[in-house]
Amino acid sequence: MRAVIVAIGVAFLISLFCTPIAIKVFTRLKAGQPIRAEGPAMHQGKKGTPTMGGVVFILATVIAYVAGHLALTTLPDAQIAQVEPTITALVLLGLMVFSGAVGFIDDFLKVRKRHSGGLNKRGKLAGQILVGAIFGVVALYFPSSMTDVRGNATNTETVGSTMLSFIRDIPALEIGKIGSVIVIILVVMAATNGVNLTDGLDGLATGASVMVLAAYALIAFWQYRHWCADPNYTEAYCYTVRDPLEIALIAGAAAGACVGFLWWNTSPARIFMGDTGALGLGGLIAGMAMSTRTILLLPIIGGLFVIITMSVVIQIISFRTTGKRVFRMSPLQHHFELAGWSEVNIVVRFWIIAGIGVAIALGLFYSEFLAAVS
Repeated sequence: MRAVIVAIGVAFLISLFCTPIAIKVFTRLKAGQPIRAEGPAMHQGKKGTPTMGGVVFILATVIAYVAGHLALTTLPDAQIAQVEPTITALVLLGLMVFSGAVGFIDDFLKVRKRHSGGLNKRGKLAGQILVGAIFGVVALYFPSSMTDVRGNATNTETVGSTMLSFIRDIPALEIGKIGSVIVIILVVMAATNGVNLTDGLDGLATGASVMVLAAYALIAFWQYRHWCADPNYTEAYCYTVRDPLEIALIAGAAAGACVGFLWWNTSPARIFMGDTGALGLGGLIAGMAMSTRTILLLPIIGGLFVIITMSVVIQIISFRTTGKRVFRMSPLQHHFELAGWSEVNIVVRFWIIAGIGVAIALGLFYSEFLAAVS
């Protein structure tokens, strides 16, 4: 637990104090966010606000992960041996960094062209598929080699699973390694686009991501305390996952980094996360669902992202089939803007919706454990 707390604190402080530096740097570089002409009129006042702020909390997460591991050196050797940097960290941080890199290219092109259209849809989609495929393969084809003091294997799990999962793996839904890689790609695409579509108002995606990442930190730490690979855990009911403390450490670090960034990103935002941050967070959230074996629980934990994404899907289908729009504008947050709601009211109320989704998901997760041991 000490390492997780250290990672959270370090990430928060780095993000809090380095974001103002990023604001000055991006302002001098004239890396301002282009605003869509067809968007809500009130957004035109945000034109020129520096973007690509996601670089700050992505770097803060990586640095905090390293700091968390330094904190682990104060633990007994037996514990340190189980939490050395692993493939799990490579996959999770890799998904965050390289998904963020796809977003960075998009942001860079927007700034360079001085237009809201950056990387084209095919290019962005190709980048998401490539990142998901690479780290999906790593997650499925590199099992753990953890052994106990006698040299016996205690955990041969991979980061991902060949089964679909809800609270844990579902044996009846075995889909094989190739099928699992495809599912991981789809989850990466869904999560990155979901967070990206939600990032339309000051602090909205950042605050919602804090809740989702905090939930995964709690889930992963609970799995660590009831881990099948732990030789000291004697109960029959445990979680078959790989490196849950690593997962909790990274989720906590990312949540802390987002809180520090939110200080500057909340209304009126002095910096935007841009596609760099939105895609980076989406990639990490997808990795969290995969590594904690809770893929089918993700739509509930990230309920707000699902709702906002579906508003876009419904709008497109309705307009193309009937020529009529269901919403004044999509994504959904802009519909309420045009209906007269203030930006702050929309953000706070949407945060409440995000919190409800997280609470329901955590309730389902813990109730499953309680029902099993009772």
